[in-house]
Amino acid sequence: MPDHNIARFTPGAQSFVDIRPGMGGLRLNVLSWPGDGDAAKAPVVLLHGLSSNACTWQQVATRLAAAGHAVYAVDQRGHGHSDKPETSYDFVTVTDDLCALCDALALTAPIVAGQSWGGNVVLTFAARYPKRTAGIVLVDGGYIDLQMQPQSSWEEVSVRLRPPNLLGTPRSYLKSMMQSSHPDWSDEGIEATLANFETLPDGTVRPWLSLDRHLEILHALWMQRPGEIFAQVAAPVLIAVADDPGNPAWMAVKQQQVTAAAAALRHPTVHWFPATAHDIHVHRPTELAKLMLDWMQGLAQP
Repeated sequence: MPDHNIARFTPGAQSFVDIRPGMGGLRLNVLSWPGDGDAAKAPVVLLHGLSSNACTWQQVATRLAAAGHAVYAVDQRGHGHSDKPETSYDFVTVTDDLCALCDALALTAPIVAGQSWGGNVVLTFAARYPKRTAGIVLVDGGYIDLQMQPQSSWEEVSVRLRPPNLLGTPRSYLKSMMQSSHPDWSDEGIEATLANFETLPDGTVRPWLSLDRHLEILHALWMQRPGEIFAQVAAPVLIAVADDPGNPAWMAVKQQQVTAAAAALRHPTVHWFPATAHDIHVHRPTELAKLMLDWMQGLAQP
């Protein structure tokens, strides 16, 4: 396989795409990397997780693009530089956004990948729009069922997964904290994760996603039952799972969820990443990109 690290840190071209004009309109921020024009190489759409942003996919995207795939990473509604409606962060609306974005980009049946909550969005998209994707990739997400976890009532989940209040934190301090917590992340990965926040003129940060919208999305995720969706997905599915030995209780639940997903999906492939953070696409971009490329190559073969 050729070296896909050649363009590893090439930033995606930024553009704003207007979708859903008949429903009030929505402007989404999209990063894009051109492919080599080979129609046999499926385009790829990348979705971030809750309170994250499109830049976190950059290191994976550049590797996929270096292999010839056209790649698009999007800030989902409420996140990053995309529009931030007051309401409508449910799975139906967000997957309708994704379908409208594919229409706007003239993508008939791309590979669609999502991390964490983004994986649950992608799973729902594949079930609701079965002809609009050639395959999906669930990166430590898609199988997330919050009601299967310990402390699973909404009251407990809304407290346990409530984001820390980082408003007013100096960006330099937040960066040093990230570097300390993730010493093996690349500088590009740290900067991409810092893009989850708007940097204010005084050098402090503010989350792009407001707390009320974060909780609205979290509630939709808490309400969702992925186990009821798996059988509705006809497309091939690649599941990339982070194996974090530091949290054995959560790993036991995750193993149960992944096993259930693999048993119910029609065409599953499961790959575990040992000793890897939840943000596999940031922590292990080279390995994840290679896994995706090998899997997509297998789909393209008759």
